[in-house]
Amino acid sequence: MWGIIPAAGMGSRIQPLAFSKELLPVGTHLAGAEERPRAVSEYLVERMVIAGVTNICFVISPGKADILNYFGSHAFSARIFYAVQPRPAGLCDAIFQALPIVPPEDEVCIGLPDTIWFPEDALARLPSDVLSFLLFPVEHPERFDAVLTDEDGKVREVRVKSAEPGTNWVWGALKMPGRILAELHQIWSSRGDEYLGTLVNTYLERGGKAKGIRAGECYVDVGTLHGYREALRVLDAHCTVSQSS
Repeated sequence: MWGIIPAAGMGSRIQPLAFSKELLPVGTHLAGAEERPRAVSEYLVERMVIAGVTNICFVISPGKADILNYFGSHAFSARIFYAVQPRPAGLCDAIFQALPIVPPEDEVCIGLPDTIWFPEDALARLPSDVLSFLLFPVEHPERFDAVLTDEDGKVREVRVKSAEPGTNWVWGALKMPGRILAELHQIWSSRGDEYLGTLVNTYLERGGKAKGIRAGECYVDVGTLHGYREALRVLDAHCTVSQSS
């Protein structure tokens, strides 16, 4: 199974930093007996590996060699690959930079590297044979891509940062067969969508199907100072619960 991590963005909401936002230290981890800072993107890598991902492609911009230097060729039990987005052109363009190395018969997971979410194994709960969204309840869905589903979980519409989201469930990660990623790319090639949500809406209008799985419990966007503080609070609370259980 493949994982795609679009990491080519500038991170303007939390700049200035002396490094890529995906390497922002958030929380810590144990390296043997030693406690060390943990880069925010490591949380997503870990969650992908838990879901069964064995190959991960970071999509980076030409100026983000520090991500390559940090992760190298392996992380956890996954092999790491890199693709370059030559210029900023939106999330869809970044994701499709990895398409040439993803076989159509393989499964692929996609997540955002400046987010932290729980439970850690939530990606593993998504079906593999359809475009599926891992959904999380949030307080301000208008700041995200809200996903409207019917009672069976069938996705009806994705509302991108809408003032009227219609639900408080937003997507935080997704999974699909490689062949569907190729279908989405074919649609995108004639449209050039910047946002994944608008591309998926067109996919649905053309007869495609998608599922929304409400397996997420907590979702934090670490791309702002407020989100950074919230992530520290969430990690501290989760650590406290884990130690007491």
